Amino acid sequence: MNFLTIPHLLVILVVVLVLFGGQRLPELGKGMGAFIKNLKKGMSEQDEVEVTPKAPDAAPGAAKEEKAAK
Repeated sequence: MNFLTIPHLLVILVVVLVLFGGQRLPELGKGMGAFIKNLKKGMSEQDEVEVTPKAPDAAPGAAKEEKAAK
């Protein structure tokens, strides 16, 4: 049982035309195309992960020791 048949798609197209008008449809198409292009580009790129460890500024217990010394 198909939920999106030709009559359903035509109704959706008419609703989109009424809501956005004929002038804005090319802009919407360009925007959707750019979105899909960027999405595919982001999905295909490898994630870059920094593997060098960062040196801590101070030992975790150093702050407690300084407070206790005062």
